[in-house]
Amino acid sequence: MKLYSAPNIRNVVIAGHGGRGKTTLAEAMLFIAGASDRFGKVADGNTVMDFDPEEKRRHNSVSSAVCPVEWNNTKVNIIDTPGLFDFETGVSEGMRAAETALIVLAAGSGVDVGAEKAFKAASARNMSKFVVVTRCDAENTDFYKTLEALKEEYGSAVCPVVVPYMEGGKVKSYVNFLQAKSFTYANGKATAGDVPTDAKVNELHDEFTEAVASTDEDLMMKFFDGEELTHDEIVNALSAGVAAGEIIPVYACAAYTLDAVDLVLNGITKLAPAPCAVKETATDDSDNAVELECAEDGPLAAICFKTVADPFVGKMSYVKVVSGKLTADTPCICARTGNTQRMGKLIIAKGGKTEDTSAIPAGDIGVITKLDEMQTGDTICSDKKVLNLAGPVFPAPCLEKAVNVRKKGEEEKVAQGLRRLAQEDPALKFYTNDETREQIIAGLGEQHLDLIVAKLKAKFGVEVDLTTPRVAYRETIKKKVEIHGRHKKQSGGHGQFGDVWIRFEPTDSDELVFAEEVFGGSVPKNFFPAVEKGLRDCVTRGMVAGYPVVGLKATLYDGSYHPVDSSEMAFKTAASLAFKQLKDVAGPAILEPIGTLKAYMPDDNLGDIMGDITKRRGRVLGMGPANEPKMQELVAEVPMAEMGDFSTILRSVTAGRGSFSLEFARYEEAPANVAQKVIEESNMTDEDDD
Repeated sequence: MKLYSAPNIRNVVIAGHGGRGKTTLAEAMLFIAGASDRFGKVADGNTVMDFDPEEKRRHNSVSSAVCPVEWNNTKVNIIDTPGLFDFETGVSEGMRAAETALIVLAAGSGVDVGAEKAFKAASARNMSKFVVVTRCDAENTDFYKTLEALKEEYGSAVCPVVVPYMEGGKVKSYVNFLQAKSFTYANGKATAGDVPTDAKVNELHDEFTEAVASTDEDLMMKFFDGEELTHDEIVNALSAGVAAGEIIPVYACAAYTLDAVDLVLNGITKLAPAPCAVKETATDDSDNAVELECAEDGPLAAICFKTVADPFVGKMSYVKVVSGKLTADTPCICARTGNTQRMGKLIIAKGGKTEDTSAIPAGDIGVITKLDEMQTGDTICSDKKVLNLAGPVFPAPCLEKAVNVRKKGEEEKVAQGLRRLAQEDPALKFYTNDETREQIIAGLGEQHLDLIVAKLKAKFGVEVDLTTPRVAYRETIKKKVEIHGRHKKQSGGHGQFGDVWIRFEPTDSDELVFAEEVFGGSVPKNFFPAVEKGLRDCVTRGMVAGYPVVGLKATLYDGSYHPVDSSEMAFKTAASLAFKQLKDVAGPAILEPIGTLKAYMPDDNLGDIMGDITKRRGRVLGMGPANEPKMQELVAEVPMAEMGDFSTILRSVTAGRGSFSLEFARYEEAPANVAQKVIEESNMTDEDDD
């Protein structure tokens, strides 16, 4: 593929709800433009964009994919993204690399949740937005119902550009108001004709003209005066309105039969902004803002928006060059580390295939191989002018599971695999919980984590099971007590003798507070550290359930010793014997972690979520309107042990619109029934270990 300059490049991300035909639309565009020699179908597992084995098995996109097409002397980089919420990472990647979002709806549907999220993500980045309504030829569908839903949600910005002309409930042709022509299709081939005389088509044409005229005062005057707008005036006004976000053009098509897909490509090349029409702001090494022009002679700045560990090619860093030009011998550094980067091969991604290229110019998207230091979100720049670009904004993981290795001894191999996968997927977090000694992975949902398990097996040859993680409880005491600990053992030679009186009492400290009030030398000072060490060792193992003890003060106030048989080990043992008596006399209690929950949901779902939180023993602290329309914020304190499946419930109740954050706040005494259950489970675990 030849190199294109920024004015002749369009970067487009396809986004929307799952199952609405995004990948089918992308495949149709590739086929019509000659970028693929066959029209791939998701059900057949032969698409260019869904090339991963897991995608073929699931018949769903699980990651973003890039493939360019050439159309009207323009290079269009198409980025296909997943619609399932568990794989939102792909949408974040695509949004960062593109200037235009192609939001896909199915004819007859309303503005579904995936489309809403795509609109929000695109608006957050001030991107241009197109809407493509697919499946217009399917039975019992209604393009006009979808168009009305769009108008209700987004108002006068919605501008129908290509609409279906219906006869007898079926699509007869597609009317393109931009060209003032009607097109019929046979096997993807278009035949142009006149715009049919139809009341509905005429009504939509008036809406189209008014939307175009609204972008310019002079055009609005012509519109009110009844004058016809010229083709150039329409194109220029639409382009300006799309770039400014004031107009959302709507295109009807039937991607599965290839009908009107060429009109979508025409619209992208005519109306979507080129990269050079969108200015980006970076920060220099002094944190000053620097506005960048998308020009090849500008300072080098390229953002890594996606990372893939390919078993054959090696590490692949997908980059969007915002300014400058990348070649194999371009001197550059990673802005995050300041280290010089040695370029591998420069390639153009075509779904799962690649093609070598000599350069990646400003505005274009490509892949650099074997940049081992680069991470998603990093900026490549020149050491003469260090620049940092904003990286993709990824969703935070909300579901945690413990990783249980099926074959003992493979824990490190699993850990290495998960670290590699986390480099590819910024929404995947992996860590080891030092308290529970469990390997933990956190992701966006059950399907996301299921995919990770499948990749572990396929790429690294290890099998794991996922379970609910253990909760890091704490133990404490509620009473002040004085306990005698005595260790006496006689054997051949020197014996062992340690004798202590220790006062235990509750305190506010998270760690053991040790003090001594020994008078008269009943316990020599040189044995004080041994007593403290014995207690600190015990505190880590707990009294009743094996969890660390907090809120405990221990004061050594009396005891006795033997001039020959006493030793540090004997006093350490005596202290541990005193500690063990706490569970019987000091009113031991289990403390559970309490988290601060901030949940966001549509107005209509507030009552259901409040009820669910109450069932989880939560306490609602407050509620009120969120920072976005029709959404509520609910703040509560909840036991973190009860929140394992909250993400699943919230997504189900809100149809995917809800989100939440949960942060540890403090420990509180657990109710008696909960404490008893914790102790019983701990005893069962100990028996299994034995």
